[in-house]
Amino acid sequence: MKMELAHRLENLRPSGIRKIFNLAQSMENAVDLSIGMTDFDVPAPIKQEAKYWMDRGLNQYVATQGLPELRETIAANLRQEGVHFEDLIITSGVTGGYVISLMALINPGDEVLIPDPRFVMYSFVVELLGGIPVFVDTYPDFRLTPERLLPHITKKTKALILNNPNNPTGVVLSPDEIKAIAQVARKFNLFVIADEIYDKFVYDELPLRSIAQDYERTIILRGYAKSWGMSGWRIGYVAASQEIVEYLKMLQHYTYVCAPPFLQKAAIVAEDFDGAQIIARYQRKRDIIYSGLREFLRVEKPQGAFYIYPEAPEKNATHLVEQAIRRKLLMVPGSAFSEKDTHFRISFAASEENLEKGIQILRDLVKNG
Repeated sequence: MKMELAHRLENLRPSGIRKIFNLAQSMENAVDLSIGMTDFDVPAPIKQEAKYWMDRGLNQYVATQGLPELRETIAANLRQEGVHFEDLIITSGVTGGYVISLMALINPGDEVLIPDPRFVMYSFVVELLGGIPVFVDTYPDFRLTPERLLPHITKKTKALILNNPNNPTGVVLSPDEIKAIAQVARKFNLFVIADEIYDKFVYDELPLRSIAQDYERTIILRGYAKSWGMSGWRIGYVAASQEIVEYLKMLQHYTYVCAPPFLQKAAIVAEDFDGAQIIARYQRKRDIIYSGLREFLRVEKPQGAFYIYPEAPEKNATHLVEQAIRRKLLMVPGSAFSEKDTHFRISFAASEENLEKGIQILRDLVKNG
């Protein structure tokens, strides 16, 4: 007898990233440039703070909204940036924050603008809630502009998802570009879900401006998974209007309940941790991969995050990735992130040795097939 499951599962399919991740676990001596996970451990002061509170028994439920001392620290830092928000909630990772934020906003039939290429989960969560993802093509330079947005806005458009710095392209939008997008959002009274998980990874002393500095109907998603190697800790936050946060508190209570309390204590240390040396090291990695790839591939220079998104020869990324896998080089084809399969993503959150190996394998593939 066929199992009758929810109709919302009909278009759900495994993540292309997860397929490569599983392959990496089973392949010996692979050059893994596929997964968006930092190559360093959580810094010692942050780990020590978590252990301190764990050992002292802070291991039970706490208020769904999060520890007041962490919320106060985050709020003070956001105000220093000039960010507009009224309240915030500590969430079970930025992913958890994204899910409950969409649950609070999206009705069946609502359209959500998603710049393409994009992080894999954005559109799937919209679809699970009955919304309609509307992809905004940003090729070839991956920059979101009013000219690219406006043709996609209809009476059904409810929200825009803005990932800055961007995964998978590494693009960082300029303050002027952010202000222009804010003007469009204001004209059509859109919500903006601003995924800023890579806010610490910005290179070349570029200014990073949150759209929440220019537009009040912004829901800010941030966390510590990428910045300080805390991806397995699942702790982030959402800052928004008080009304939205009140509903997010209820949604989190009925789903994730609360973020782990001893990790919330550690996040206070993470909030003000000086990671300048880490960022400088990643800028060097960026320079290595960009300098190597631009000699034989078309590629935009990433300004943030830790990804680079080159164009594949003959614009067939899946074919190139399959060839690379046979040589034990792991990357992710553009089809995992986009309606197009012309590009592929490399994560440079890897050793410099592996970056050099990856460049050489790709050079050989492009030259010799």
